[in-house]
Amino acid sequence: MIKKNGYHKTVLISEVLQYLDPQPGKTYIDATFGGGGHTAAILAKEPKCRVIALDWDPAALEQGEKLQAEYGDRLELIWGNFASIYMIMKKHKIGKVDGVLADFGTSQHQIFEKDGFSFAKDSYLDMRMSTAHYKTTAAEVLNKSSEDKLANIFFELGEERDSKKIARLIVEERKKKKFKMTSQLVELLIRVKGPKRGNAAHPATKVFQALRIFVNHELENIESFLQATPKILKNGGRVVCISFHSLEDRTVKQFFREYSHATADVDKGQFEILTSRVVTASSEELSVNLSARSACLRAASYLE
Repeated sequence: MIKKNGYHKTVLISEVLQYLDPQPGKTYIDATFGGGGHTAAILAKEPKCRVIALDWDPAALEQGEKLQAEYGDRLELIWGNFASIYMIMKKHKIGKVDGVLADFGTSQHQIFEKDGFSFAKDSYLDMRMSTAHYKTTAAEVLNKSSEDKLANIFFELGEERDSKKIARLIVEERKKKKFKMTSQLVELLIRVKGPKRGNAAHPATKVFQALRIFVNHELENIESFLQATPKILKNGGRVVCISFHSLEDRTVKQFFREYSHATADVDKGQFEILTSRVVTASSEELSVNLSARSACLRAASYLE
């Protein structure tokens, strides 16, 4: 079942419950609370477990207050970036937990309500998920970066084939008028790639993705989160990760492989991979939630 609310459509709920496997008396962290769908499912599945939910978006935590009213002290809400999960736990004097979930997807709320995320409406080219955590906007990246740097961002983080041509045109156009609004960037991208055709992705998709990843340090955040998991999990504790594009999924896959390999440093612990291959949404879920089509889940169990 997909939980729907005004904030976000939650993906892979049954799969998360299967691999996180919440148990009575255990404590779990939802490191990316979002609309609270996964947290609600965990608390409902196991009435005697507890969830600590993190999010760096104050709007998400405001939504979570309704859920907290329902579950009381079984749910604790904390503002913070999942990349700093170890330091957050130390600050709040939280000991090791029995499982941690991270959904790296951008919520529908962020895409449609925050400036710069959507190419479907005109707004300021901001793209910061948290203005408290990051100072550089997408507009500043476009207006101040060199042509080579822009091309690298678009190619490496967006896998955009026309990265060099787009970067060259951006540098030419910003001499006439600085980039400020999403409509300016969308118009430029349509000039390079042509209009949207049929069911194909919008021509702005890859560049917008690349800028969002760059502005919010998304891949670095995922790496920091993964590196922290051995420090926060009890023996046998599980980590479940949901990714939405190949760069994220590759980062998770490589981390699990590195720490599960026979040559891993046993003294520092290692992971037993629980998903022999990537887990994706069922046809039943896709029939009611197309946003789940790119969701990829991987899970592992930590062994001291």
